[in-house]
Amino acid sequence: MTEDKTPEASVDLFALSDLCTPWCIHVVATLRIANHLESGTTTIAELAQKAGCDADSLQRVLRHLVSRGIFQEPTPGRFELNAAAQGLLNPTLQIGLDLTGFGGRMAYAWGSLLSAVRTGAPAYHEIFGRPFWDDLDAHPDIAASFDSLIGPMGHGTPPPEVLIKGDWDEVKTVVDVGGGTGALLASILCARPHLQGILVDLPTTVARADHILRAVGVGERVKKIGQSFFDPLPAGGDLYLLKSVLSDWPDREARQILSRCAEAAQPANGRVVILNGVTADEKAAPELLMMVLVGGKERTLVEFKELAAEAGLAVQSTGWLPSGRFTVECRPL
Repeated sequence: MTEDKTPEASVDLFALSDLCTPWCIHVVATLRIANHLESGTTTIAELAQKAGCDADSLQRVLRHLVSRGIFQEPTPGRFELNAAAQGLLNPTLQIGLDLTGFGGRMAYAWGSLLSAVRTGAPAYHEIFGRPFWDDLDAHPDIAASFDSLIGPMGHGTPPPEVLIKGDWDEVKTVVDVGGGTGALLASILCARPHLQGILVDLPTTVARADHILRAVGVGERVKKIGQSFFDPLPAGGDLYLLKSVLSDWPDREARQILSRCAEAAQPANGRVVILNGVTADEKAAPELLMMVLVGGKERTLVEFKELAAEAGLAVQSTGWLPSGRFTVECRPL
């Protein structure tokens, strides 16, 4: 009997389903072991003391990671950084992996995946007792680490080029819908001093925006409005920006958000720009984390056009920005 050499037979399901290594990485990131090593603390006893943990348990975790190519143990009980472990010094990665902050929420939320698949709805509340957004409101420390991850320190703020054609002369007011703490809006206003901005997000979120806006000198040019984007939006803006918003919501809610933008943009014939959440490819990315956290998803351009039309918007142009992000510009019907 010959051995099956097909790709399907060569897949190591045990290796793919191994949860040990990911959790070890989360633990050492949470304990800032890479930072301690960088500062010169290398023995397991000293590392455990600095990190406030049990030396034997930490050593076993580190030795597992060494076996996976993360960290080095040149002599027994003494550890060093290697190229792979250097990545754990990245502040953004630390936020995303830290089990005591928002990184922990993302990690533990995977325990609700089975319920999400069975029901087609997010089951985040089964793990944390509240839906995702309510949980952030109830825990300001978690919300702060979430802001850091998607804000200026994190991966959430692209360069201020959000228009495909770059015709900023037509734009006087930018309305950042669901703009969080204003990092993207601040970068746009810094690059274009003639613009005014309106930041729309929940009251507890926009309240945290002041330090970001003032730090770059645009605080006086931004009107902060604390409200849900499911309610009527401030009307008459020239550009309504939805960055990483639609992928957070199922179709019904995404359609309602787009409808609010269409209503508000109509009086001035403004445009609605979508950054993230729409792909030009025939297949959208699975976006399983969004499915687990909030029930959201990425949409293909074909899917988005149908959703936009139902909301009163027509796609006018699409394309790739210099940052490598795909963007969609719409006008009210």
